[in-house]
Amino acid sequence: MADGARVDSWLWAIRVYKTRSAATTACRAGHVRVNGEKVKAAQHLKIGDELRIRIAGFDRILFVRQLLVKRVGAPLAALAYDDRTPEREPQAALGLRDRGAGRPTKRERRDIDKLRARASGDDSIFGG
Repeated sequence: MADGARVDSWLWAIRVYKTRSAATTACRAGHVRVNGEKVKAAQHLKIGDELRIRIAGFDRILFVRQLLVKRVGAPLAALAYDDRTPEREPQAALGLRDRGAGRPTKRERRDIDKLRARASGDDSIFGG
């Protein structure tokens, strides 16, 4: 489509970030690396570049397959990159309650205590 695409514009076009300004902010904060080096938002990408994007504490690894400068639909955006992000191990929520759910009942509190004790490997509080 074009000779080169800005990093922030490309990340917005492939729908990694909701807005281009959010992509620019991520570049300024050092959350985006191209071929292992931190980049500015205006740096141009080329096909074959590797991007590492830190989102929510995890790295996402993308390889550029197509340069986009305009935002496109999700199916077309998925064709513009190759996602090589390794699978994350699922983490179980240990006794987390919904915010605003109020105080737990006595039964819920016992269940939460059992879950937390099992996760830490301490079964002594149950008399066993």
